[in-house]
Amino acid sequence: MPVPAARPDVLRARVFLGSWAVRKGFLTQDQLRSHAWRRLRRDVYADAELAVDHRLMAYGVSLVVPAGAVFGGLSALVLAGGDEFATAEDAVEVALPPGTRWRPGPGVRVSVLSAHDAGVVVDRHGLARTGPVRTAVDLVRRRGVEDGVVLLDRLVRAGLNDLADVRAAAAALPRSRGSRIAREVTRLADGLAESPQETRLRLLIHRAGLPAPEAQFRVFDDEGFVARVDFAYPELKLAIEYDGHWHAEAGQFAKDRRRLNRLSAAGWRVIFVTAADLKRPERLLARLAVELAR
Repeated sequence: MPVPAARPDVLRARVFLGSWAVRKGFLTQDQLRSHAWRRLRRDVYADAELAVDHRLMAYGVSLVVPAGAVFGGLSALVLAGGDEFATAEDAVEVALPPGTRWRPGPGVRVSVLSAHDAGVVVDRHGLARTGPVRTAVDLVRRRGVEDGVVLLDRLVRAGLNDLADVRAAAAALPRSRGSRIAREVTRLADGLAESPQETRLRLLIHRAGLPAPEAQFRVFDDEGFVARVDFAYPELKLAIEYDGHWHAEAGQFAKDRRRLNRLSAAGWRVIFVTAADLKRPERLLARLAVELAR
């Protein structure tokens, strides 16, 4: 027979140790196993009404980490406000003081705190995490260059990092695994892209050896502001737009057409780029080279 769900106020909207709740008399072992509570990991439970996301999983891990541990990587990013950068399925990332032994079980990724961890931040919940600069450097150094630039552009655009600070930290890294990647990523990032595909398009143009366009360029005519385009070569009145920004909805489609007509009337040419172009870019790059040679 199912055990009636007990939901004491002291446990509502909380993450807690099951053994603590039983010891305090808030729940019995059978009640702890009811549908009112969600098991996050061994002895760690949450109110089942809480959304299951990476932040919740990190809160659960925080109850069982060794002394001196701090959250790092994607987990530090989420706890700093970047909830969109990780999901509940991503491993919770924890950095431990040197010499600390801990067997966390599944769902946790462990690294070691090092000399450049002076910027540890403690939030209002008492959770310690690596500071924004260390977090960004850690994340980009373990990716490939392109994915690292995409991520860093997103972090800067979201206001979670200052690009100059991350560049300085990457430049100061001792020669180590990922240090070269971190320096290359920070050299190529600009923090202006409004989508990952914009960053990938900019990097594609760079790798092809073509002149760098201006990002997020504002176009004006005699009547005033016309449009802000993804990329532009102003002296040629040539714009490049990633077509994910153009919409099929009736109302928005009409606005997009008016915008395109005004750009055309102002003497601008527009190259539209699709996801397929990024996968097979030969024709796109050939066309862009022709347009730049006009």
